[in-house]
Amino acid sequence: MNRCSWCGTDPLYVKYHDEEWGVPIYDDRLLFAKLCLDGAQAGLSWITILRKRENYWAAFDQFDPEKIVRYDDAKIAELMQNAGIVRNRLKINSVIKNARGYLDIMEKEGSFSDYLWGFVGGAPIQNGWRGMGEVPTESAESRALSKALKKRGFSFVGPTIVYAFMQAVGLYNDHITTCFRHDQLK
Repeated sequence: MNRCSWCGTDPLYVKYHDEEWGVPIYDDRLLFAKLCLDGAQAGLSWITILRKRENYWAAFDQFDPEKIVRYDDAKIAELMQNAGIVRNRLKINSVIKNARGYLDIMEKEGSFSDYLWGFVGGAPIQNGWRGMGEVPTESAESRALSKALKKRGFSFVGPTIVYAFMQAVGLYNDHITTCFRHDQLK
């Protein structure tokens, strides 16, 4: 069975590739969580975050933005001691900032999902990359979304992180054409 080469042979990574990566997500909270997790990846490999993903869900109150915006210094100190997540103060604080931005979008736009999907015209962009070397690290859409999110107060949302997020949540179908998932996600 042909797969995108980035997932290698690690069973957790293969399962993520086969079942999650590139599948369109429309749930507001899941999109928020995934954006925060992609931000946590900055400077690290995705497998590092994937292995800690359940810990992140527990540590950050199931990514409930209403709870996260109320985090105080004591909660941040607790998170800094949590070995189950990446203990980086800037990344922890970014989840709080992102929760504020998320709530602002929900209040003003009505849907985080609709807001994000609006950057790709409401439907997944179907790419036809033949090899991993053709896949870009950012795009006009990821640059535009990155800029818009930063204006709303989000952090750890540069165009490369946003592009990886867009791939993961199905805004792009970036499975290479020889990967069995490419055609399944058309």
